[in-house]
Amino acid sequence: MSASLPSGLRAAIDRALEGRTRAALAAKAAHLSDIYRAGGNSHTAVADEASALAYALARMPATYAAVAAVLAETGRRASDFSPQTLLDAGAGPGTASWAASEHYPGLTAIRMTDASPVFIDLARRLACEGAHPALRDAAVAPGDLARTEAALAPSDLVIAAYVLAELADAACSEAVTRLWDACGGVLVLVEPGTPAGYRRIIAARARLIAAGAVILAPCPHARACPLQEPDWCHFATRLPRSRDHMLAKAAAVPFEDEKFSYLAVARAHIAVAKAEARVLAPPRRSKAGLMLKLCRDEGIADVAVSRRDRAAFTRLRHVRWGDDY
Repeated sequence: MSASLPSGLRAAIDRALEGRTRAALAAKAAHLSDIYRAGGNSHTAVADEASALAYALARMPATYAAVAAVLAETGRRASDFSPQTLLDAGAGPGTASWAASEHYPGLTAIRMTDASPVFIDLARRLACEGAHPALRDAAVAPGDLARTEAALAPSDLVIAAYVLAELADAACSEAVTRLWDACGGVLVLVEPGTPAGYRRIIAARARLIAAGAVILAPCPHARACPLQEPDWCHFATRLPRSRDHMLAKAAAVPFEDEKFSYLAVARAHIAVAKAEARVLAPPRRSKAGLMLKLCRDEGIADVAVSRRDRAAFTRLRHVRWGDDY
């Protein structure tokens, strides 16, 4: 699955940007970045249509790439899972729905919810131009994960991407429970690849395991995470930058590396192919071979793969950070 935005989404964003100067959008994007770096969230950063469009231009490509990477791994671990219904909770401009419709063409119904009216408006505008019928007909409605009285629509696949970071710590646990209660098959959580994002994922992981969830990825086991601070579990995906994307981010290179933490879990009836181990860092390559940092049943280990072991080296020479072992 490509890390690039689908052509239909790129075209829909371009049409939404018609009449907007790129300089003004770049200024808005820079302001968004300042707010996020200062610990703010989308509720304060995205207050009007121009801010939502700047977000779509500057942040949507990276968010899409991260969700696409997670769904690709989820698909490898649960290859027979073919959802018909999707709940995209905290959808923003609908990024995860676009990624899911690319990965799961059998989707027949998509529901997006978000607490932001401006994101809801943009998500609806973009979705109606999608190639996938379920995307074009998506139900896009207000919905706040922090409001415990609001029911979530039961769905085969539930995704909350870059959402828990928007909630107060006290609300995260209840939100995870509500997401799991709505999930009929697979639940996917994606957070920024920061220590704080990892801590939210780990807290959700413990709660979900206690509720009977089966881990799909990235963990190869359901025991306590063996990583010790200041280390944390995160991954990265590289995405190309369009000219407008580069202008919006004042970037000098034509690509971006998005770092993210994630968790994918399943209901007990979903067939799961267990990973033997997960590569937790970029492989260290030398003339002697590879050194891999792995998470496995026994814990964290540095494993050497010698070039002299032709079979093992051939199998692993192209392994990447985030791959299973």
